[in-house]
Amino acid sequence: MNTIQRLFDIPYYQLKTNPQDVMFSTKINGKWTAVSTQEFIDKVNATSRGLIAHGIEPGDKVGLVSSNRVEWNIMDIAIQQVGAIGVPIYPNISTKDYQYIFNDAGITLCCTGTDELYEKIKSIQPELPTLKYLFAFDRLEGAPFWEEIAEKGGEVDHKEVEARMANIKNEDLATMIYTSGTTGNPKGVMLSHNNILSNVTACIPRIPAHKDSKSLSFLPVCHVYERMLHYLYIRIGCSIYFAESLETIGDNIREVQPDIFTAVPRLIEKVYAKIIAKGDELTGIKRSLFFWAVALGEEFEQEGKSGWYKLKLAIARKLIFSKWKEALGGNVKAIASGAAALQPRLARIFMAAEIPILEGYGLTETSPVISVNCLINGVKFGTVGTVIDGVEVKIAEDGEILAKGPNVMMGYYNQPEKTKEVLEDDGWFHTGDIGEMVDGKYLKITDRKKEIFKTSGGKYIIPQVMENKFKESRFIEQIMVIGEGKKHPAALIVPQYEFVQDWLKRKEIKLSDDSNASLIANQEVIDRIQEEVDHYNKGFGKFEQIKKFALLENEMAVETGELTPTLKLKRKIILEIHKAKVNEIYGDE
Repeated sequence: MNTIQRLFDIPYYQLKTNPQDVMFSTKINGKWTAVSTQEFIDKVNATSRGLIAHGIEPGDKVGLVSSNRVEWNIMDIAIQQVGAIGVPIYPNISTKDYQYIFNDAGITLCCTGTDELYEKIKSIQPELPTLKYLFAFDRLEGAPFWEEIAEKGGEVDHKEVEARMANIKNEDLATMIYTSGTTGNPKGVMLSHNNILSNVTACIPRIPAHKDSKSLSFLPVCHVYERMLHYLYIRIGCSIYFAESLETIGDNIREVQPDIFTAVPRLIEKVYAKIIAKGDELTGIKRSLFFWAVALGEEFEQEGKSGWYKLKLAIARKLIFSKWKEALGGNVKAIASGAAALQPRLARIFMAAEIPILEGYGLTETSPVISVNCLINGVKFGTVGTVIDGVEVKIAEDGEILAKGPNVMMGYYNQPEKTKEVLEDDGWFHTGDIGEMVDGKYLKITDRKKEIFKTSGGKYIIPQVMENKFKESRFIEQIMVIGEGKKHPAALIVPQYEFVQDWLKRKEIKLSDDSNASLIANQEVIDRIQEEVDHYNKGFGKFEQIKKFALLENEMAVETGELTPTLKLKRKIILEIHKAKVNEIYGDE
């Protein structure tokens, strides 16, 4: 197995060239428990036989609805080996979306995780006519346990699995991933083995990891970004550790001491906010040194800085930033960031702290990476790096980014018209993002094409750029710029409640109670956030500036339908949910 033609070839490549004692590791009852390469492949093959025994045929769709766990990866490879099509589904979507995806894909068998997820799918099974089998990864009372699939595999000779594997080609459909979508029903993105493998191959030189490295996995593996990286890690022999939950990430990072992990900007913002909160707790010279180092980090550039700056940075790294690195386990070579725009300021500060955040760009439809910043090719703050090998990018006349290459999807399942809208006959894919090339080689995203809007005066507003800038304020947790068809832009703002509470204590301002509702109704809080808005407005043209804002009582979340599973704003839904606030802003105009 020296050549990798299908995704399921990757574990066998690891077994032959670089077998691992710790291929995957999961914390069970307080102890990290490993699965070796050989154990993984043995479980995969038993499960493949079991799928055949359950009547799964080539082309059948098999659903995976679960958080990250080794069972997911075992099922993923087992499904591919029998020629079936894996359909990974986010575990935190609505029942309505589950019903749509299951029926659109025609899912025959599904494995899910927890009691809550099992019951959620079980409750709608009468409306899922194609679903014959539903298994749980957890041992649940009254639910078929997923290992029953492999147990039934004793009825099948492994030669049947091998015969199916031999019939699967590089260009064949491997998986269907339903986009979370900020509007409308999800679309099933069809990706071939070649689509994803080409991305794995092109991204290996960009990732500072090797056969002795450790990665921590907590972004949803049902998202193609984390999933592609899992294949990449297996390909190079990097051990994959599963974080227990989003709440335990800090502890898990310190325990595992990973060389690399992936994150989305929202998570990096939260990590940074916690670091700054720790700095706020310091007093005297320690506090002054901390914020001196942060200010120094904000000025960081890779080239062109004076010797005096470099000397100060060396001191900051020794006294302050070394502690940041320790908090992230002490071994982090890079954090791979994607799914949304990263604040350039954070990229600078973390790079100054010798914790490189490698921001990349791509879509589910491009398997996913189109470009990424890279320690070898250079990092350009405010951009998503250079285009990966084998992929071409061009900027259309209206500024839209078009991409072409072996990573571009086969199309949308059952939606040829939707496919034609985004995929030209000559292979150019319309990303829906607006961008430009910087210095002739770095790709910069300026906004989502569909998110740019016009005011009633005909002025174009690019919300994402503005939102990223305003989020630099420690008073602002989340912000959405609004104003399509209105006289001026405005904003819905979620305050950084923890920080604002501390500010209130420092100012000895008393609220009627401890609720968020009481906080956002306080005139002194409103006035202080107005100061922040006024400050950041100065960086924008007069027609772009936010004239009014409304404060929201609760953080916008996936569970409320306001964010996609990759934490992007669902703008239309947010406008609908907060219609009363929007009317307050524009009601008198």
